Amino acid sequence: MSQIVFLGAGSVVFTRQLLADLFRFDDLPTLRIVLHDIDAERLEVARGTAEQVAARFGRTAEIVATLDRREALRGARFVIDMIQVGGIDATRKDLEIPAAAGLRQTIGDTTGVGGVFRALRTFPVLSGIAADMKELCPDAWFLNYTNPMAMNVWWMSVVAPELKTIGLCHSVYWTVHDLCELIGVPMEGTHYRAGGVNHQAWLTEWSREGKDLYPLLREKIDRDPELLRRVRAEIFRRIGFYPTETSEHSSEYLSWFLRSEEQIAEFRLRPLEYLGISEENVAEFERAKAALAAGEPLELEEGAAEYAPQVIHSILTGTERIIHANVVNRGLIDNLPEGAVVEVPSIVDADGVHPLPFGDVPSAGAALNRTYLSVAALTVEAARTGDPELVRRAVLLDPNASSSLTPEQIWALCDELTRAHAALLPIALGGLLEPGRS
Repeated sequence: MSQIVFLGAGSVVFTRQLLADLFRFDDLPTLRIVLHDIDAERLEVARGTAEQVAARFGRTAEIVATLDRREALRGARFVIDMIQVGGIDATRKDLEIPAAAGLRQTIGDTTGVGGVFRALRTFPVLSGIAADMKELCPDAWFLNYTNPMAMNVWWMSVVAPELKTIGLCHSVYWTVHDLCELIGVPMEGTHYRAGGVNHQAWLTEWSREGKDLYPLLREKIDRDPELLRRVRAEIFRRIGFYPTETSEHSSEYLSWFLRSEEQIAEFRLRPLEYLGISEENVAEFERAKAALAAGEPLELEEGAAEYAPQVIHSILTGTERIIHANVVNRGLIDNLPEGAVVEVPSIVDADGVHPLPFGDVPSAGAALNRTYLSVAALTVEAARTGDPELVRRAVLLDPNASSSLTPEQIWALCDELTRAHAALLPIALGGLLEPGRS
């Protein structure tokens, strides 16, 4: 029986959707679903969720819930990672402390100061998971959803290069889905291809029945003044290719948008937006708990097209499909650094996930990607070496941070965030607050 482990299963909305997408396949063998979380209450809600979803799809599955990670991982074939180290309290610190210093973020989970510190507190947990997997399920696929995606997959390639790690994100799929809806073209039958880095890949091919769809998009944007006031439309106009993450995310990867109140108003941005999203996730957990207690059905989205269920289905049934995956750049994108983590089309079949060589991404897009990857590289190196100076330099390289704060302010901000997150950081970094002045 194939065993699928959900790490961070207490993220009940995401667990629910992944299970629903998985159980929609009617040709899978009987599965063993193992749910793990460090929060007993959330874990119990996850168990109830899994049992209800399996029953609603008429699937027979063995469902196990455990607080013991090693017990969960023993014998796994697939390990789905969706942990959030520090939870909503850490997210508040990532957003509110920089905001008080004058640095605006919208989401703060992928790059910039929020992404850097989210990575630094996630890496030690990933190292523990990797050590357990090497001992207990060395042949399992590690399917990472946890942000910051590029940094986390990169870290796994450092501490456990022998494990089969890929990063999965729905941003490419939903970008194409929403663009097709915008121009009034059915997504079914479209051909698309994107490459770059997670949350900043570039849609280089987008066509239907051999017809390039980009001219329709340009015409639509040019006719609609409100579309021109969206971050992604502005990036598309200046770079020439559409980026594959929301305007809210995309705004904080560049120096163009959050540096002033005027730009924030012009592009209709809401700094600290992720705080509201996080609070809604907590509220949704409470609603799910109440629904299960009352024996009421949970709300399910219609086919969310998540990649992990597709990967599992392809490997278990031999069904070939193409997804976009985050993997180490080993000759995949020629104008991005070798060894960095990139997002590229990949074939999935019974033998696993096979990234496809992409060639070059658009040159201006590659230039932006390289800045993003420089922040990631310094963060990984900071954790690997225990050098706190590299943490500050990573944030200094971030376009949004350096457009808003001076170097001295960035150093002071990193000191404050280090104090705030000290209990969750690698020991060497958490114990050295003021590099060069200790």
